[in-house]
Amino acid sequence: MMAIIVTLVVGFVGGVSAIGGFLAGNITSGILLALLMSNSGGMWDNAKKFIESGNFGGKGSDAHKAAVIGDTVGDPFKDTAGPSLNTQITVVSLVSSLAAGLFVMFSIF
Repeated sequence: MMAIIVTLVVGFVGGVSAIGGFLAGNITSGILLALLMSNSGGMWDNAKKFIESGNFGGKGSDAHKAAVIGDTVGDPFKDTAGPSLNTQITVVSLVSSLAAGLFVMFSIF
């Protein structure tokens, strides 16, 4: 809902130029965040597997305890947060495309 409401507010208040800038910023920052979250989540998961295979003391070591905590953050990053940004970018692009005519006719500025 937040993505839809903010897109409509930006379009009706700022007009076509504002929605263009909003889309550019949304796509650029969303892609970079999605890549960061997916890669860092996978890295934390692989680090835990690497330590569990016997490196840096193996299971039960301090490194393993730290890797388990990192993997707790990494799993949501790679499984939910990163991929959900793709959906957010799609929703903002779709709403702005569908309402483009309304933004031209009814924008405040």
